[in-house]
Amino acid sequence: MVSGMTFSNPSTSSVLERAKETQLYPEARVIVLDDDINSFEHVVNCLRRIIPGTSEERAWELAHKIDSEGLAQVWQGPLEQAELYHQQLSNEGLTMAPLERC
Repeated sequence: MVSGMTFSNPSTSSVLERAKETQLYPEARVIVLDDDINSFEHVVNCLRRIIPGTSEERAWELAHKIDSEGLAQVWQGPLEQAELYHQQLSNEGLTMAPLERC
């Protein structure tokens, strides 16, 4: 019989902490690119309908940023949601950058 056995030694806790850090769910950025196809109104309507919480004012700001800077990040969060929003915006005809992992 082993006496004085303990399970909380420094090496065990550091291994558990590292394992916890690597299990974080990956995030991604959804980026819309400028094109000569879509109107401002179409971009605004798509952003408002697809990206949760996007107000009309914010959608117009993003549309102007896309037009003036060539692109804008329209959403960032969990990879699975980013994939969904990316696909939905793409299906609406918006020109999308590849998903960018954070």
